[in-house]
Amino acid sequence: MALMFPRLARNFAKNGYYPTDEPTLERTLNALQPAAGPMNIIDPCAGEGVAIAEAAHVLGRDLVLAHAVEFDAERARHARGLVDRCIHGDVMDTLISRQSFGLLWLNPPYGDLPKDDNGIQRHQIQGRPRLEKLFYQRSLPLLQYGGVLVFIVPHYTLDAEVVGWLTRHFTDLRIYRAVETQFKQVVIFGKRVRNRELASAAAKTFRDRLLQIGAGEIEAEELPAEWPLQPYAVPVAQAEPEQFYRISMEPEQFAEEVHRLQGLWPSVETHLGAAQQSLRRPARALSQWHLALALAAGAISGVVTSTSGKVMVVKGDTHKEKSQTLEYTEREDGSVAETRILTDKFVPVIRAWDMTPGSPTRGQVLTIR
Repeated sequence: MALMFPRLARNFAKNGYYPTDEPTLERTLNALQPAAGPMNIIDPCAGEGVAIAEAAHVLGRDLVLAHAVEFDAERARHARGLVDRCIHGDVMDTLISRQSFGLLWLNPPYGDLPKDDNGIQRHQIQGRPRLEKLFYQRSLPLLQYGGVLVFIVPHYTLDAEVVGWLTRHFTDLRIYRAVETQFKQVVIFGKRVRNRELASAAAKTFRDRLLQIGAGEIEAEELPAEWPLQPYAVPVAQAEPEQFYRISMEPEQFAEEVHRLQGLWPSVETHLGAAQQSLRRPARALSQWHLALALAAGAISGVVTSTSGKVMVVKGDTHKEKSQTLEYTEREDGSVAETRILTDKFVPVIRAWDMTPGSPTRGQVLTIR
């Protein structure tokens, strides 16, 4: 099979990134068989998108809608040029329609789950807390029943918990060692079925084999160059995913919105213009009471010059305080009950900055309460 991208994928760890090497990718794709109709496929940890794009090419590019999720911005930009729909973000921060994909290509980040600031593990994982387990739990609901799983992980990830998940969620399970052995990867194939316990002797034997491979007691066979068995048929799509987006806004979307809206400047008059408008003169002169009320409410402020020549910069405001009163009541047994009553009180405050030339209080702030 000729690959669309003949270059060798870089197989190294970069922020938990382990792209599938080209020989393993080519041999894995030999195990897949396309359906006779449209198909949806997804890679929730897509990297540069090469693996899922190659899968779409093998299955029939005209019949496949390839979906990808990638956390790294640079790799996500590369993947967008290869797939139909790509989300730049963490798959944990996405909303994707459940049971919408016939192929789940899952090569998740490798490593232990981090703990929070208090050293507490927040994830519901019974065995060793691994990133591979978290991504498996998040991605499994995306695969439709009858859909095909390609799960690429280090063999030591296969503890009793992971093996239990695989044997309950999938049938026709097979495991092979990746061609590139640097990262001790295995490739696991399976077809999703409704949750069940496999009680047959053959299933128990395969479960034991998975555990032995995970423990390093035996080694899986290398992925065959030519697939010798019945290939895994990717089922026809039930419908195009209704939901496929990131919950929080992507950085590029945010930048576009900021550029489009230009912040608050286009609506500055709407929000702040009232303070800039000159107030209309009242129909008649204000009484001393109205004048004091308007001043305390902050409706009148600025430079005020009195008839005597005093110049004041005046600003009024009103705030709420609580006044407390105590009431004492003698009970029948002779004890005294104390009752505290808090009452809201609005306090007007007027501050004036004396700017009168030659005034002995020039520069001082006078407060009237």
